[in-house]
Amino acid sequence: MLPAPAAALLALGIIVVLITPGPTNTLLAAAGLRQGARRSMPLIGAELAGYLVSISAWGRFLALAAHTLPWLPTALRIASGLYIAYLAVDMWRAAVALPGSAQRTNGPRALFVATLLNPKALLFAGTIFPSAAFEQVAAYAFAMSLFACLLVPIALAWISFGAALGSGRLRWLDPVKMQRAASIVLGVFSLSLAWAALH
Repeated sequence: MLPAPAAALLALGIIVVLITPGPTNTLLAAAGLRQGARRSMPLIGAELAGYLVSISAWGRFLALAAHTLPWLPTALRIASGLYIAYLAVDMWRAAVALPGSAQRTNGPRALFVATLLNPKALLFAGTIFPSAAFEQVAAYAFAMSLFACLLVPIALAWISFGAALGSGRLRWLDPVKMQRAASIVLGVFSLSLAWAALH
C-alpha cells in the first residue's frame, strides 16, 4: 500500500496519460464507431492485458537497471517529460482523425499488440508508477489494481465516444478544439514531470 499523497499522484498520472489520444485509444474509439459500444467491450480486456504485460516487463527491467545505473530513473523522468512535451506540441498542430466506418475492425489481438508496443507503457513503468511497485509485491498489487480500476472506465469512455460519433450525436464537437485542450493538459503534465525530476 502506498501513502495517500503518493496514491493520489499515481492516480492522477494514470488518468492523464490514459485519457490522451494515442494508438490504443484511437483503436478503441474506431471500434466503437464501427461496431458499437457493446460489441467493442472485449477490447477493454485486451488493452488491460497488453498494459499489464508491458508495464510489468519495463518496470522490472528498470528496477534491476537502476541498481547499476542510479542516474537512470531521473534521466528517464526528464526524457519522459520531454517526450510528453513533444506529444503536446504535435497534438496541438495535428488533429486526430478516427478511421472511417468502412474500414475493417481490429480485434482483441490487434489491440493487445498495439497496447503492448505503446510507448505509454514505458512512461507508466519508468515515471508514473513508483519504483516500489516493482520491488514489493504489495505495492505492485496496489498500483496495478488502481491502474485496472482507472483503465476500464477510461477505455469505455473512448469506445462510447466512437459509438456516439458513429451515431451522429456529436456533430457539434470540434475535434481541433478538443485536441488542443488535450495538448494543454499534456503540456502541464510534462512540466510537472520535469519539476519532480529536478527537485
